[in-house]
Amino acid sequence: METSHATHSDLHSAQGALPGEHPGRAKNPVIKVRDLAWLEFQKPDLGGTERFARAFGLVPVSHTRDQLQLRGTDPGSPCVVVRRGARSKYVGAAFRAADAADVMRLADATGAKVERLPETIGGVAIGLTDPSGVPVRVVADPYDLPELPGQPTQVHNFGHEVHRTNGTQRPPREPAKVQRLGHVALQTPRYLETLNWYLDHLGLIVSDFNYYEGQRERGPTMSFIRCDRGDTPTDHHTLAMALGPRNKYLHSAFQVADLDALAAGGEYLRERGFHRSWGIGRHVEGSQIFDYWRDPDGLLVEHFADGDLFDCTLEPGWSPMKASGLAQWGPPVTRDFLGLTPPETLRDLAALGRGLQSRDTEFDLTRLRGLLKVATS
Repeated sequence: METSHATHSDLHSAQGALPGEHPGRAKNPVIKVRDLAWLEFQKPDLGGTERFARAFGLVPVSHTRDQLQLRGTDPGSPCVVVRRGARSKYVGAAFRAADAADVMRLADATGAKVERLPETIGGVAIGLTDPSGVPVRVVADPYDLPELPGQPTQVHNFGHEVHRTNGTQRPPREPAKVQRLGHVALQTPRYLETLNWYLDHLGLIVSDFNYYEGQRERGPTMSFIRCDRGDTPTDHHTLAMALGPRNKYLHSAFQVADLDALAAGGEYLRERGFHRSWGIGRHVEGSQIFDYWRDPDGLLVEHFADGDLFDCTLEPGWSPMKASGLAQWGPPVTRDFLGLTPPETLRDLAALGRGLQSRDTEFDLTRLRGLLKVATS
């Protein structure tokens, strides 16, 4: 299929869309956000949350009785905001607009009220709710915290390309210093409606679509979505979204300097009794080197390094969704990462029953069969 943009040549997803398939971008979005600003969570134990965060490589900005703010080493706003609550849960994401005028434009289009953010963060914001019922903030002009000292990268010899002589490699076994927030991955039973909302309102564009094998004619079931900053390259995905029986936070991802930082930081976490869910490996979509960990409340977080960057010229790639296609190399994907543990499976089945009864879902029995094939691929 001829298009005005290239697809991902020489990749698994080099095939582009078929005639009539989803274009992966809105023709006239209200605004185009620049990046993720921060993620918001609720936790019952802020002290335990901070201990894990420090071991994971995040830096506390402030810790009061009811709120914890965490950051990476890059300049900018805090990248995680945790408020005290009765149970651990993901609350929502804040996206950074280009300026306050864009926030006003989005407010006019949606009827949302523009509000000033607390003095600890600064700037203005509007609060929206996506079609899945998940809160979304769009913010502008928050205070930028100054850059912190980063983690030195190792000097590598690549085959016969020598950069290090009379020296050794001794990466310290310490927390991998998080540089920044990279992306959040979510599941929704109203996938297509929610996808279109993000493209139409926030100007996000799709890098890759996945579909259930044998069900391509029914449309995509997962998308990796990036910010559109024109000819400025951005992360392969800032938001990943999958079809499923219920709303669910899947994971969030934080960039570290390189493989050594990621691996040595993983050993630091392992030695302190934290649970690795899956890794180390290299993804297909996005190409990141990854390592997934469970926090003390069971929420999944990722260290990543060496991810793909795309500008606005690439059209979406299309490929079948397979568990075996999640990584180019690394250990086999775990049941824990896929959410196939008994408690998660029971919650999914209960949600599927409620959705089918109310008919307020895009996830039906045919889609369930497709998902089961993915899990066993």
